[in-house]
Amino acid sequence: MPDSEKSVKQDPIIQLIVFRLGEEEYGIRIEQVKEVTITPEIARMPKTPPFVKGIANLRGDIIAIIDLEERFRLRTAGQEMPAVSYTMAIEAKEYTIGIMVREVPQPLSIQQSIIEKAPEFIQDINIHDKYIEGIAKIEDRIVVVLDMLKLLTPSEIMQLQPKTESSGSGSRTKA
Repeated sequence: MPDSEKSVKQDPIIQLIVFRLGEEEYGIRIEQVKEVTITPEIARMPKTPPFVKGIANLRGDIIAIIDLEERFRLRTAGQEMPAVSYTMAIEAKEYTIGIMVREVPQPLSIQQSIIEKAPEFIQDINIHDKYIEGIAKIEDRIVVVLDMLKLLTPSEIMQLQPKTESSGSGSRTKA
């Protein structure tokens, strides 16, 4: 009877937020997305990687805004973001970031078994944790499922967090 019990077990349904980067579709598990809004005004920040567009005030919280098309090198030369773009607020334990996308992200419910493990060769060799959770094939669509909590390296996370002044530094200067 164990075999029949296994076949009766239901395949869990996963809810994704699906969006376009370049010509491809990407998905993030809905529990990683805090909210979706029209991209607020962005203030550029010095000494940040090119894919970090700056910071924005999102309902009273100051968050870093990241352009994944630029991060993944999916934008063709001369192609810019549209005048109106959307930002998905992604909340991790240590930080909240905004991800810029071209179109309104759409919800999608799929069975967990549809998500296949991503081949090793498509992972970014510069990032230690594997941020591509898998690939979902839905009819004629392919959706790359991302784990947003593994997207940034620890050093990038440190760059995005507000700096706190240490009181124990050896040299002090007064202005």
